[in-house]
Amino acid sequence: MADSKKKFGKLYLIPTTLGENEPLEVLPISIKRAVERIDHYIVENEKSARRFIKKISPRKSQPGLHISVLNKYTEAEEVPFLLKPCAEGYDVGIVSEAGCPGIADPGSAVVEIAHRKKIQVVPLVGPSSIILAVMASGMNGQNFAFNGYLPIDSGERKRSIKRLEKISRDTGQTQLFIETPYRNDKLLAELIKTLHPNTRLCIACDLTLASEFILTQTAGEWPDTDLTLHKRPAIFLVQG
Repeated sequence: MADSKKKFGKLYLIPTTLGENEPLEVLPISIKRAVERIDHYIVENEKSARRFIKKISPRKSQPGLHISVLNKYTEAEEVPFLLKPCAEGYDVGIVSEAGCPGIADPGSAVVEIAHRKKIQVVPLVGPSSIILAVMASGMNGQNFAFNGYLPIDSGERKRSIKRLEKISRDTGQTQLFIETPYRNDKLLAELIKTLHPNTRLCIACDLTLASEFILTQTAGEWPDTDLTLHKRPAIFLVQG
């Protein structure tokens, strides 16, 4: 007698590298095994995802891949249909543009729906710039918050910096945020100008790459540091 209960495929969260380094230098062999087995993917950018898959598994058939795109232009009502292969019994992999899917990444919307549909979610091990930055900062790793992007407007950004500094000073919570890479130098200048001179500021950029830079010092010490962050992916951490 056939089993009447339909078996769903699983949703695998597949981390990628944080830059143009060799995948297996920073990713475990479990990523390679998953990529070699899975043919259905949800990605932010098809071209870069195919390039990543080819690097991980050069012999894998590219024409045999079934790729759906999920990015800021994807309508909310389209997202549930991305999991149709799981309903048909196929495993699906979510591939982020950099680092871990679901963290500062649109893949979280798919994961939320997967839980509602009782589809098993399988996170795989890989580099997270947020966790790596906290690890290397020397700041509070038991209580921290990632705030994404600060406001673009200069006045609002200054108020946000002061607010996050106060939260950190009052609670001991490390505050993390990012900026569009071509505006990094401007943000650093504003942090130096706005933060109290004794507030600790960590900058972690180009994580896992040969050009990796991580330094924690007070806001008052940063003006003496020769550093160019233009177009370099960076995370800023504040401890009041």
